[in-house]
Amino acid sequence: MRLFTGRGDQGATDLLGARVGKDDPRIAALGSLDEASAAIGLARAHAGTERGRALLIETQRDLYRIMAELAFTEDLRPATVVFGADRVAWLEAETDALTAEVELPPQFVLPGDSVPGAALDVARTVTRRAERDSVTLHGAGHLDNAEILRYLNRLSSLLFVLARYEDRAAGVTPLTAKTGAAGGA
Repeated sequence: MRLFTGRGDQGATDLLGARVGKDDPRIAALGSLDEASAAIGLARAHAGTERGRALLIETQRDLYRIMAELAFTEDLRPATVVFGADRVAWLEAETDALTAEVELPPQFVLPGDSVPGAALDVARTVTRRAERDSVTLHGAGHLDNAEILRYLNRLSSLLFVLARYEDRAAGVTPLTAKTGAAGGA
């Protein structure tokens, strides 16, 4: 089996239902979502808690569901491939549960006090880019499902609080961006 076809050598690729340029906003959004999933996978590989690993697996599966929806053109997308509000509700509940358990610093933190926390902060920033690319996609008329935008917006919140949860599990208090503040240097 060959892993390449050469069909994309001229700068075009396939969606499910159309051939488009690799600079199409749908391809950019799919690439950012794939990158977010990979960053979350790296964070999962470094996670020190089983709870963190389990949450990250679920979010990666959700990102693949979102990518599946975006990979179809509107006219070919099956109704079974539409990302639902139930996943947003799950994400909100998990974020609220973690937030209730972790004391969050009252200021911006400097990522990097634990490997799992830092990996989650990288995943959070990549997820924010995927969210921005999805907003662009929405503005271009290629994303009608508002649940995708809601999910990506909430996902960065989960990744932030999970980073602090992993920092705590590693026995560290994150440094704040301001010096002289609690947790700061």
